[in-house]
Amino acid sequence: MGFLNLFRRHKTFPHGIHPDDHKEQTAGLPIRRLPFAPKMYVPLAQHRGAPAKPLVHPGQEVVRGEPIAEAGGFVSVPMHAPVTGVVRALDRLVPSAQGPKTPAIVIETYAADTQRVGWEMPRDIDQMTPQELVQAVQEAGMVGLGGAAFPSHVKLLPPEGRSIGTVVVNGCECEPYLTCDHRVMLEQTDRLIRGIRMVMKATGAGRAIIGVEDNKLDAVGVIREKLKDQPGIDVEAVETKYPQGAEKMLITSLLGKEVPSGGIPADIGVAVYNVGTLAQLGDLVPRGRGLIERVVTVSGPGVARPGNYLVPIGTPLGFLMQQVGSSSEANELIMGGPMMGMAVASLEVPVTKGVSGVVVFEPDAPDLQRRPIHPCIKCGECLNACPIHLNPSLLGELAAAREYRVMEESYHLNDCFECGCCSYVCPSNIPLTQYFRIAKSINRETRTAA
Repeated sequence: MGFLNLFRRHKTFPHGIHPDDHKEQTAGLPIRRLPFAPKMYVPLAQHRGAPAKPLVHPGQEVVRGEPIAEAGGFVSVPMHAPVTGVVRALDRLVPSAQGPKTPAIVIETYAADTQRVGWEMPRDIDQMTPQELVQAVQEAGMVGLGGAAFPSHVKLLPPEGRSIGTVVVNGCECEPYLTCDHRVMLEQTDRLIRGIRMVMKATGAGRAIIGVEDNKLDAVGVIREKLKDQPGIDVEAVETKYPQGAEKMLITSLLGKEVPSGGIPADIGVAVYNVGTLAQLGDLVPRGRGLIERVVTVSGPGVARPGNYLVPIGTPLGFLMQQVGSSSEANELIMGGPMMGMAVASLEVPVTKGVSGVVVFEPDAPDLQRRPIHPCIKCGECLNACPIHLNPSLLGELAAAREYRVMEESYHLNDCFECGCCSYVCPSNIPLTQYFRIAKSINRETRTAA
């Protein structure tokens, strides 16, 4: 614990890397609304857990904000109409960022409509019980907006025998290019604080602490000013380092605690939420609205008009690219950040709840050029970079030998959260993160088939 406290004094964690952040394009640009696409494609599985179940039928008119699919179980969330229009198809298979096509509801937008939200059920959150708040969060269709897309209401109910004492609020946004959380902290501070209070009430936590990387000190200042009359909530600047925004790393930096191997933050009495998630909760739950849009950073050398855009859920990437001035279909699109995001193969892929950014590279960008893979030279750079203290070199050798079960059972493969640090520093250009992703996928399929 003394080792961890040394790093905590510097508000950081052991290991990690310092990639160029490339945030200057959009960090100073306020949030702007994106126009509504002629057709919206709302996937039924935009979150961890069971897909949502449709409530509408082809030919049905819907108003913006209306529930169009119900939760498919407790670990699931409903979907809401991102536009006023007419349902044209159900279970239409549309491409996803992960590759396989996924069922979606297709809505044709009424071009002449004002697109005002026409469905809401206002609530007095001060009078609501913790149980009612949990239900309201699920009804809002809220998931983690930092990328994981885990249903937010599930985090409000820790496993049996555990309790939440501290809410950690993640405002780090350590991925290069992305600045949507930064803008949310600056422009939606009151919503953020209201969302934090709601989560503290629902979990029974007595304390909340907001961690913001020290390249966003303007956000720290704005939040700190708002917290003068808010006991129990603090904001701290942490070192700018990747992956500072990973929940285990941020817990170490702020609290000096370590989540045990194979464990979750609730095991040490902590719940972690992204600032974008809490700002949406603070806005939607009191109004009784559903999640129908989110802030997305669109940036990169292949974009003529980069910015932080308020994008309706279900907007096709092709329409988004037209609006931001990315005309070449040869451009490479990364959904999410360049470190943990996924390359997108089709412009028909829609923006979903978990999409925090779209980074566009021109096809001849140096970072996209295929580099030859060489044998591991045992330099140890990946060990020095791994924030979880794994041995990526050894895991890579086991992956090459297809010893996937050994990687999991003996070398903590599942503790890897695929941050990409090892691949980034490897002088032999070994795609270690991709190897680990494949190994985990094969182990999951093997267990499912057993």
